[in-house]
Amino acid sequence: MNKNVKKLTLAAAAMSLLLTACAPSGEAPKSNSANGQAGGDKVTIQWWDSMTSEATQGALKKIIADYETAHPNVKIERTFVSFADIKNKLLLGAAGNQMPDIVWIDNPDHQAFAAAGILADISNEVKAWGQADKYFEGPWSSTMYKGKNYGVPIGSNDLALYYNVDMLKAAGVNPPKTWAELLDAAKKLTKQDVYGFSMTAVKTEEGTFQFLPLMYQAGSDIPNFNSQGTIDAANLLKNMASNGYMSKEVINQKQSDTVVQFSTGKVAMMINGTWQIPLLRKEGKVNWDVVELPVNKQGGTILGGENWAITAASKHKDVAFDVIKFANEPDRLKTFLKAAGRLPARSDYLNDPFWQEDKQLKVFADAMKVAKARAYGPNYPKISEAIQMMMQEVITGAKTPEAAVKDADAKIKPNLQQ
Repeated sequence: MNKNVKKLTLAAAAMSLLLTACAPSGEAPKSNSANGQAGGDKVTIQWWDSMTSEATQGALKKIIADYETAHPNVKIERTFVSFADIKNKLLLGAAGNQMPDIVWIDNPDHQAFAAAGILADISNEVKAWGQADKYFEGPWSSTMYKGKNYGVPIGSNDLALYYNVDMLKAAGVNPPKTWAELLDAAKKLTKQDVYGFSMTAVKTEEGTFQFLPLMYQAGSDIPNFNSQGTIDAANLLKNMASNGYMSKEVINQKQSDTVVQFSTGKVAMMINGTWQIPLLRKEGKVNWDVVELPVNKQGGTILGGENWAITAASKHKDVAFDVIKFANEPDRLKTFLKAAGRLPARSDYLNDPFWQEDKQLKVFADAMKVAKARAYGPNYPKISEAIQMMMQEVITGAKTPEAAVKDADAKIKPNLQQ
């Protein structure tokens, strides 16, 4: 077993979420040809993803059915694996030699799996495909490790500031453009039963995902974590919580919890993602709008999304990459992204009127220019854990921002090696 896989597997065993069984790998066919012309048994491609909604699953089933029609000697077996479990299932599958051919990976985890030897190097296939230069630098960087390519971005998302139009109007507040305006607006919008501002600081990747944009806006980054910009970002959270503009319960609150509070009028402003737009349009009970995140020293947001990858254990790497190319053809990919509330990771696709002519979607589309990927090497999960703890210590008042940032930095530095 690859020693890095072994380390990751041991770590996974200590986690609370362990899966019982992995989907069986596909049979080895007599031919790897995807064109349906060669004789022999069908090629079975195992595909894992975490899409849950009826719309997204429908779009994926259509892609799979269309591919199988065009390539009658290929059978694609799609397996749903929950977002919370897919990392553990990959680690256990690698240890037990039960792996899919194609897997969807949350982009901050991509480099860790590449370093562990779980993913196939597809640099040559990508070069022959000739589409790499179409992608934004942020999402593409998440698929790279030590100069080699281990995946292809599927779609992206980022964060912006949602606000209750009626509440801001009643308080005489404009949508904030700076941190100072954000704090002032949060103060004026906070009432007995309404918090002026909310986000998540939960002790998972969701919490890190929402803190990093604040750090970027303040001029800091993970490699120089113990710096004034990070302290300023932590102080922003401290001020929100200690003044009662934001509930301290955000330490237990997921992004999905925040949007429910916002959509029912319990929160006046929130930081949240692209994917909440379909939900708010369908189920929201308030008049809402969205603007780019307020700036401090500079603008900035975070890049989220998933990537395609092929596992190193796949016996049908050529067919798997052909499936990925097929799914990335414009009409197919755009149909999925629209259903999923995602943004294209490609600049040419992002120019589609769907994202450019919709006022609210365009806020997120424009922010892609300053969206930064969490491409900090294979030890990023440990780095993220240190940031999550820092946030919780600051919000609860367990430590000062300065002390919490310093302690987190001591945990981060040993994990920055690539």
